[in-house]
Amino acid sequence: MIRSIMIVGALALGIGSVCAQNDPIATRKATMKGVGEANAEVTKIAKGEAPFKLETVQTALTRIQAAAKAMPGLFPATSKTGGDTAALPKIWETTADFNAKWEKIGKDAADAAGKIKDEATFKASYSEVTKNCGGCHENYRAKK
Repeated sequence: MIRSIMIVGALALGIGSVCAQNDPIATRKATMKGVGEANAEVTKIAKGEAPFKLETVQTALTRIQAAAKAMPGLFPATSKTGGDTAALPKIWETTADFNAKWEKIGKDAADAAGKIKDEATFKASYSEVTKNCGGCHENYRAKK
């Protein structure tokens, strides 16, 4: 199972790299949509609306890790506008902070992936990953 998840993550990174060269805005939107979809299922588990499934949680963590590696490269200066982007100029003004946030969430997701083995470890670890999401959304994403 873990091997399958890692293969999916590697493929997502490879495909993302090729697409990013052509349209970084579309690629970062697609990347975040994938993270959001995976996290939506995990949120249901966290709320008790769905049964705990380790594979679902690990898939979400793998997507977050892949996004954390890919996203810093998806914000070239040429992608500040267009493509209905919600990216704020602050990304390019404080690139080091922006990239550090991605590094942290990637590390937190990797740490959680190693710790989560069952529902109890999920409840103790997953919130550490998702609490970082708001920092980027509040500071670097325009509200619609």
